[in-house]
Amino acid sequence: MSVPGSGVALVVDAASAAGRTAEAEALDDAARRADGSTGGSAGGGTGRAGADAPSAPRTVWDRTGVRLAAGAVLPLLILLAWQLTTAAELVPAYRLPGPWAVVQAGAELLERGELGLHIAISVQRVLIGFAAGSVVGLAVAAVVGLSRAGDALLNPTLAALRAVPSLAWVPLLILWLQIGEESKITLIAIGAFFPVFTTVAAALRHIDPHLVEAGRCFGLRGWSLFRTIQLPAVVPSVVSGLRLALAQAWLFLVAAELIASSMGLGFILNDSQQTGRVDRILLAIVLLALLGSLTNALLGIAEKKLLRRWT
Repeated sequence: MSVPGSGVALVVDAASAAGRTAEAEALDDAARRADGSTGGSAGGGTGRAGADAPSAPRTVWDRTGVRLAAGAVLPLLILLAWQLTTAAELVPAYRLPGPWAVVQAGAELLERGELGLHIAISVQRVLIGFAAGSVVGLAVAAVVGLSRAGDALLNPTLAALRAVPSLAWVPLLILWLQIGEESKITLIAIGAFFPVFTTVAAALRHIDPHLVEAGRCFGLRGWSLFRTIQLPAVVPSVVSGLRLALAQAWLFLVAAELIASSMGLGFILNDSQQTGRVDRILLAIVLLALLGSLTNALLGIAEKKLLRRWT
């Protein structure tokens, strides 16, 4: 059966709108970004312009430079308060070293060639675990979200496993996989799996059934139905789940490296706690925050491209 082009276009537009609604339920912030990107692409045709809601007027806070400057205000105030507190000796130096002492601790590790290696190993673990957990999460979410049988069979067990704290997995993984990269990456993958699974499965279950039925009326089945109707509807939720999974991956990295590791930023935290090096503890915390922000920003760039392509 041939598919009329105009009819499929209308169904795709409606699926994109449903995707923005599903994402709003999962993560309001990502939904606003999705609406902004789709609103920008709607100007190319009258059909899309009619489907998309009118975008809110831009304010001074929407400018990139203003947002970057505003985002730097609080860290700078914290840094200033930190410096003033340590300079006035309100807190003993062995409990709270000054910012310059933390910089010197980083320079010391850098000169010895250790800091770059610790960072590289932690980033590698996060990326591998994040990729593995996300892929498995997307696959399982498709089964649960698109199949009532899969939902009934898998969802109760996965909901129970999701409540297990990250540290509870560590002894079992060490016994099964020993103290090596496999156990650490598996723990990170577990952390990345659940945000993707939960967000995408919920979005698939909440796709408007009228959209799916409309696609079937135009002859769409199987992969063509998924690619044309269901995928555009859940892409914003997929991106939201990936961003949450990336944050979880960094959290589970620290859990993995604190318990059984001889390298990485988590190892610096654990080793510095045992030797009383508060400056190195603060250094590791700052580096984790910066690396998490950097990877999140890179994923945000990919998000914009995906939303332009699929919504």
